[in-house]
Order: sequence, then structure tokens, then C-alpha cells
Amino acid sequence: MRSIMYRLGVLAAASGILVSCNTNPQKTKVMEIDNALTEQEKQAGIFTPEVMWKMGRVGSSALSPDGSSVVYTVTDYNMAENKGTTSLWLVASENGEPVKLTDNAGSDNTPRWSADGTAIWFLSDRSGEMQLWRINPVNKQMEQVSEIEGGIDGFGVSPKEDKVFYTKRVQVEKRKSADLCPDLPASKAKIYDDLMARHWDYWDEGSYSHIFIADLVDGKLAEGVDIMEGEPWDAPMAPYFDLSEIAWNNAGTMLAYTCKKLTGTAYAVSTDSDIYVYVVESGVTQNICKPRNFGTPDSAVIDPEAMPGYDKYPVWSPDDTKIAFRSMRRPGNESDKDRLFVYDCRTGEMQDMTVDFDYNAMNVVWSGNEELWFIAPIEATHQICKVACVASDSEESGAADRAPVVTVVTSGDHDINAFTKAGEKLVAEVTTLSMATELFNVDPMTGALSQLTKVNSEIYDHIKMGEVRKRWVKTTDGKEMLTWVVLPPDFDSTKRYPALLYCQGGPQSVVSQFWSYRWNLQLMAAQGYIVVAPNRRGLPSFGQEWLDQISGDYSGQNIRDYLSAIDDVAREPWCDKERLGCVGASYGGYSVFFLAGNHQKRFKAFIAHCGIFNFDSMYGETEELWFVNNDYGGPYWDKDNATAQRSYANSPHKFVERWDTPILIFTGERDYRIPFTQSLEAFTAARVRGIPARLVVFENEAHQVFGPQNSLLWNREFFNWLDKYVKRAGE
Repeated sequence: MRSIMYRLGVLAAASGILVSCNTNPQKTKVMEIDNALTEQEKQAGIFTPEVMWKMGRVGSSALSPDGSSVVYTVTDYNMAENKGTTSLWLVASENGEPVKLTDNAGSDNTPRWSADGTAIWFLSDRSGEMQLWRINPVNKQMEQVSEIEGGIDGFGVSPKEDKVFYTKRVQVEKRKSADLCPDLPASKAKIYDDLMARHWDYWDEGSYSHIFIADLVDGKLAEGVDIMEGEPWDAPMAPYFDLSEIAWNNAGTMLAYTCKKLTGTAYAVSTDSDIYVYVVESGVTQNICKPRNFGTPDSAVIDPEAMPGYDKYPVWSPDDTKIAFRSMRRPGNESDKDRLFVYDCRTGEMQDMTVDFDYNAMNVVWSGNEELWFIAPIEATHQICKVACVASDSEESGAADRAPVVTVVTSGDHDINAFTKAGEKLVAEVTTLSMATELFNVDPMTGALSQLTKVNSEIYDHIKMGEVRKRWVKTTDGKEMLTWVVLPPDFDSTKRYPALLYCQGGPQSVVSQFWSYRWNLQLMAAQGYIVVAPNRRGLPSFGQEWLDQISGDYSGQNIRDYLSAIDDVAREPWCDKERLGCVGASYGGYSVFFLAGNHQKRFKAFIAHCGIFNFDSMYGETEELWFVNNDYGGPYWDKDNATAQRSYANSPHKFVERWDTPILIFTGERDYRIPFTQSLEAFTAARVRGIPARLVVFENEAHQVFGPQNSLLWNREFFNWLDKYVKRAGE
């Protein structure tokens, strides 16, 4: 592919962060944290929800420019106060003793090193709202750098540390009746003429996340200039507002950012985001994915339809001659292959670096100007990979025609979720099904991992985790499916245990070596259950064909995959096939609802969290229509669309007359992805049919449960239901 001949510039330095004004007095109190295990918990050795909420949660990390130290965040919770606090920690990359840099006065997050490694920039709400701060890692002295009215949501300091970009919400359009009709101040209406009225967990009230650029003078941040003034779209993009979608170039003269510059119905049905480059001096913005919009008569122009899917996460090469980014080819498919592309700023040429690599790319990092490192999901794990760029003007014979070769650097049953690299030093954030996030050194030559932090050592020293077994299950169409089986602690093969089929959400989300504080497989095993977690059809890390199969076939092969997995494990002498349960959230909740009418009496109880129950009403209630258009095949009224009509004909609500098993249903009132009305429909159907059912509605949660006390209640309801109808089945 070729884009416009456009010289984006050269030069060097390091990557960015944020800043502002004045040192304000601390307005938030220091939260008391005492999450030591009690003697009773130590003696019991059981992983309970209460123990889980005592764990420190390692967050974002960053290597210092010289690779000698790592700054990272740890979040701790006070259950009585029903909230948490995030602090900054520092550890030498060669197994030093961790040092706590900040107290528990608020949320200190997004740490980034200064270019010379003498300071750390971070966001904090310790002055009452989120602002930019800076701390000296040696003497721990800190100061507030910004005083932007209303606070900021994210930041990035230019490598020369003379400018900062920050993001904040800006009111662009009027939606509220009080704004449209000032003479009716008591009216609480919101008024819309087009989609999307709401997204994820918030109503569209006419404000958008915009990027501002401000000067950094004498360590203080001036008021910024909105580089998207008047534009009705978000950067970073909704609903996650990931700051990794914005990047300074190394000269500090340009900013690359991700944006989907569409509105209304076009926005709701499209995944077409692009990479834009903003030139600070001129104020000119260039779309490098569709340069026809900015082309000149003699430019080589790429077809705008050639990149109609997600294009996100720009990363500049050290010499600023290239931009790496992730790109999905197919429009309207949020789970297409995430390809690794490189854009040449001098020629406008594009190169797919993973054309012969059948896995996604994420967390892209340059190593020099000709090599890229990234993470890929491979067979239900996440591994670090690398690929060399082959220059298009290379004189090497055949170099321009050769597909880049990806090397998988690490191996093993773990998830590497993020990493930073400084020279030959590499530090990664790692989880397993038995371990929450910890930092590990990674040998870039051998891929060997060595643990650097042990944030939750007290828990692992006293609390027993169950054995995790990797099991390959034969599917009904003769393929092999990787299934994780988590056994209860102190497992005894001469005994028989109840088992749970875990149905993954997404639907295109891998069942990997993940650690979750919501759906934790070790927590289920600790209560005496065998957990069966299959990587059924529709999950990444097994090639694009395996992933794509589920779209338009929700009720088909992936459902048979679920049953193949639980039937295979149920044949073991240590599994009690008369005590089986089925649980899942989101798409997993849909799976539960569908299996409730199609399980041939396998299960004794079901639990569904925010599941899809009625495809017809779901199409009109959800917000991101590209999802249902891709995965259902289209709208319910398209009678000539065979794929769509098959999907709607197999909606779970069509099989309610077969429901015969107790079901527990969770939902959140702020869930606009799968609205809580789906759960209400299912609960109503169950009770009218006389089936034991329970509905738990969280008024202050959306698609997931995050609140500490809400989580404890969720877990109590979850395990009480399973104990009553599965563990004690037949009593």
C-alpha cells in the first residue's frame, strides 16, 4: 500500500508524559490499609473472596531510561471504606528491595520517567482532582505541575520536556433540555436525533475527550490549546479512552493519535478509526491511513477503502521516520486479526509486518529503528515476539519481496500482559491462573523469565492454590481444543468433586493464563469445585480461522465445544457428573441462557452475568451496532439475510419452554452494552415458568462489578447458589 508523499520529519529523543502549575495543599486524606492475613485465614489456607480483596494489585510499570529501575503502581483496598488507593513503587531492575514512593492519599497512577531519568511524572487526585505531578525518586519530594480547571484525564510529556499533551472532556454539543430550553430548568430530558445515545456506561451528553497541547515552562504547565476544537469525537477513543492511542514523536514536533471521525449512525455501525498526525508548528493534521483527504496532485494515494477497520496505537521509531500501528482489515469486525503495520513517513509506504503470522499483535515497542517487539496471544498464553523491518529500498536481493519473519521470544504457560524495554533490559507484567500480576525480568536473548517483585508473597505463602492442568479435548468436528482444568487445593484423585463449566465472554476473548478479580478460576476451585475452562471456537490465539468461526454461528460449533469439554472431564472418576454447574458473563452469560434450554439435563444450576437473552430486543438496546451486525449477521428485519435469520431463530429466549434448572442472574443498571433489561427478561421467564431463580441487580455497576463491597456480595451470592444447587445436589 502507498499513501501520500509526506515528510513527517526526523530527529531523536525519548517518549512522552504530562505537566501543569502550582503546588497545592493535599486535599485527600491518607487511607489506612491493613490487609494482613488474620491468623484464622493463615490456618485455614483457603482462597476466599475476602482474602482476594486483600491482595495488592500491580498496575502500570515503566523502566527508567538507563534500565536500572522500574516504577510501578500498586492498588490496595479498604473494604470498610469501600474504596481503594493507588501508590507508586520503585524497584531496582536487578532484584532490589521495593521502595514505596507515595503515600495512600488518593490515586497516583500512569507513572512515566523524565527523559534523563531524574524524575517521574504521574497523575494524582491528591489535590482534589486529577492533575499532573512530578516526584524525585531519590528523596521522594513531589510537586503539582498542572492546575487545569476540572482536572485532566491523561497526559504525555514531549521528549524535550518543553510541551505536554493532556486530555480532558469538552462540551461540544447540546443534549440536555435545560441547555436547549433555558426556560425549563426543571426538565431532565435528553434529546437525540441520531445514534449513539449512550455508550458502555454513560449517556452521550454532548461532551468529548479532546487533546490539548500546552507549554511546559519552569516546570509548570500553561493552559493548553485544543487541537480538536469543535470536533464531535473522542481521542483517545470511547469507551476505554486508552492513552496508548496518543504518542509524541521523538523530536517533540508532532503528535500521532487515534480517532474515529464519524458521527451518528455511521459511528454506531463502523469500526473505521484512523491514525492522525498533528504538526505542532503549523497546526496541520494528516490522516496517514486515508491520505486522499490531505493529498496533493502528484501524491501516490492509498485507496480509502483499503483500511476501513480499526487502525490504532501509533508508536514512532527512534529516528521519527516510521510509525508502527495496529490495523484490522475488515470493517465492522472488532475482533479481526490485529496486524502490525509500519508507515514510512518519507515515502508514505505501508508494510504489514505480520502478514505470515496468524496471531494478533499488541504492546508494540521499537528496538532501534529496524526492529519491533510486541506481545501476541499464542495457544492460550501471551508471549513476547519480535520482527525486523525490511526496508523497501534495500539493495539486498529480494528483500522488498520477502515477508517479515516473526520470532517468538518467550515460551511457557503464562500471560505477558505488558512490557517496557530500555536497551537490552526488558521488564514485563506477568500473570498465571495461579498468580496475580507481578513484574519479571525477561532475557531478550533466551526469553527466560525471572521474578522481580513479590507483592502478594504473604498470601502465596499461606493460601493454597489448585493445580492447573492443560488438557486437549477432541471436538465434535475432529479438532483439538485446549482446555484449562483447575483442580481444588489438596486434590485427591480417589474422591469425586462437583465441576463448573466456565463460559468465556467476548465472545472473542482468549481463555489464557489470566488473573481476574471478578471471575477468578482459583477462587472457584478453592471452594471445592473442578473448573473446566475451554478455549472454544471464537477465541483468539489459535489462528484466525478458529477465531472467525463463531461470527454468525453463536448457537453452533462453539456450543458443541463447551459440551465436549465438560463431557470429557465428566468422564474422569474424580469428577461427579451428577453435580455439574455452568457459569459465565457477557457472551458467557448468553452461553448460559442458551445452554439452559439445550443442555439435555447435564447441569444442576446456572449462573449468568449480564448475558444476552433476546437477540431481537438486544439489537435495538445495545449501542455499538457493528458488533451485532458482524456477530449476528445483521438486523432482525433483514428477512433475506440467511445468517441473521438463523441467529435470531436461535436466540436463547426461543428455548425457554425447555428451561428446567435453577438459575441465578446478575446485572448492572449502568450496563448499556448488554442492557439490564436482558437479564430482567430472563428472570421473568424463569419465574413465570416456575423455575427457581434469583435476580441480583447492582444499581451502581455497569457490565462488570468493580466496587469492593459489591464484589463481596456478588461472590457470596455466586457460591451460595452453587453450594445449594450443585455441591449439595441430591441431598
